[in-house]
Amino acid sequence: STNCMNTYQTCSGGSLQPSMKCVLLCRRDDSGRLSVCSKLCYAIGGAPYQITGSALGFFLQIYLLDVAQLDPFYASIILFVGRAWDAVTDPTVGFLVSRSRWTRCGRMMPWILISTPFAVLTYFLIWYVPPVEQWKVLWYLIFYCLFQSLQTCFHVPYSALTMFISMDQKERDSATAYRMTVEVLGTVVGTAIQGQIVGGAIAPCLPGDLDVLDNSNTTLLGSDVNISHISLDETKRAYLIASAVICVMYVLCAAVLFLGVREQEGCGRLKTEPMSFFEGMRMVMGYGPYVKLVMGFLFTSLAFMLLEGNFALFISYTMGFRNDFQNILLVIMLSGTLSIPFWQWFLTRFGKKTAVYIGITWAVPFMILIVCIESSLIVAYVVSVAAGVSVAAAFLLPWSMLPDVVDDFKVKNPDSSGHEAIFYSFYVFFTKFASGISLGISTLSLDFAGFVTRGCSQPDAVNLTLKVLVSAAPVVLIFLGLLIFKTYPIDEERRQVRPNTPTIRDSDTELGSVV
Repeated sequence: STNCMNTYQTCSGGSLQPSMKCVLLCRRDDSGRLSVCSKLCYAIGGAPYQITGSALGFFLQIYLLDVAQLDPFYASIILFVGRAWDAVTDPTVGFLVSRSRWTRCGRMMPWILISTPFAVLTYFLIWYVPPVEQWKVLWYLIFYCLFQSLQTCFHVPYSALTMFISMDQKERDSATAYRMTVEVLGTVVGTAIQGQIVGGAIAPCLPGDLDVLDNSNTTLLGSDVNISHISLDETKRAYLIASAVICVMYVLCAAVLFLGVREQEGCGRLKTEPMSFFEGMRMVMGYGPYVKLVMGFLFTSLAFMLLEGNFALFISYTMGFRNDFQNILLVIMLSGTLSIPFWQWFLTRFGKKTAVYIGITWAVPFMILIVCIESSLIVAYVVSVAAGVSVAAAFLLPWSMLPDVVDDFKVKNPDSSGHEAIFYSFYVFFTKFASGISLGISTLSLDFAGFVTRGCSQPDAVNLTLKVLVSAAPVVLIFLGLLIFKTYPIDEERRQVRPNTPTIRDSDTELGSVV
């Protein structure tokens, strides 16, 4: 580029040297600091994914079972197929993004802009109960899959944008901390909006199976059904109102991201031949540090996703706090938001691997505690505060460490570039695919245990299943993830080797003197 050439001419006394040397020098000089405003605008762009994700994660399962009144078997199919489809679209979108041309808006921004209006429409329709009973399963399956695909078209380019907002690793780490703070705050907002609006219009539970009531109670039965029907309609409206509010916030956050962030094109970046989808997959999955990082966080992420997906049911039925579950979920997210700055300081002071070991294991004693004691609202809030601290670490660390792996790959493969979106998309792919399996299995397990839709109480087998899903299974997954993560090779010393400070070979004498 012209700026790169001018910079090189200034440093070399006016003589223009070959382009490769120009590229290396440009990568050093073009790594300016990001303003706080730019970091905030970038961070706000991550809020839509977490706002909608927290609403779906905490409430979709209980919505399908208690409001849409689907059989648990069909609810498990919707959750599994939706997450599995979402996982499949991630590497596909990542591959397409990596081959996208640069435009005046950048290479990532057009994906974000075009997908946003369609994403909010499909999200709203997820929370609408169609009037035709036999089409319910197909309705939710179609719109859940469509929304996941459109949100992928937003989130994969946004995640890869981390590598294009600055060429400086410290600036990217700082921007990632801003992003994680806003994203955890986004989960608070999503949980608060959905929980508080819906929590004020919860349909009453049914004391028993209406189908087996005696005929002598026909009058009482008719009145109970009528009252329940009215309350259920109010609950449906509350879900629609909550989804409309979230849709507005989704659009506003996307607008702030577009207007406040300038995507930086790789200055004078060496051009590489476009690779096929399978070549990209082999490249990513053949890189050892990336595989170890992804597999380690795969298991720990699964642990927190199992907890997230079943915690509302656990609080409502096993602990008996049906009218307080939305407040308990809100406490978890608030605690996580306030903990993000602490974990950013901790990983800077003690290293990222140490932060992983301490941050992820922090929740384990509290996961065990909540299923070993009798139901207590005070204990539930204490556990929620402690769990939020660990949730913050689980949010921050994967996205803070992925750029390190990409940088490490660039150092080892200096002739390969433009594959950032592939690295990010495959990480999201494995996480979502596994979470889809886990949510499908957990919902199916509740079906086998005899879950009663909208029942005031559940059989002992259901309560036992919920305890396993929010405690025993997550604890095992966390320890498996930490065992894998122990082999992760990128420590603080290795992390200091940057792709924008390339190793100078002996043959690079002239370039070495200039640099």
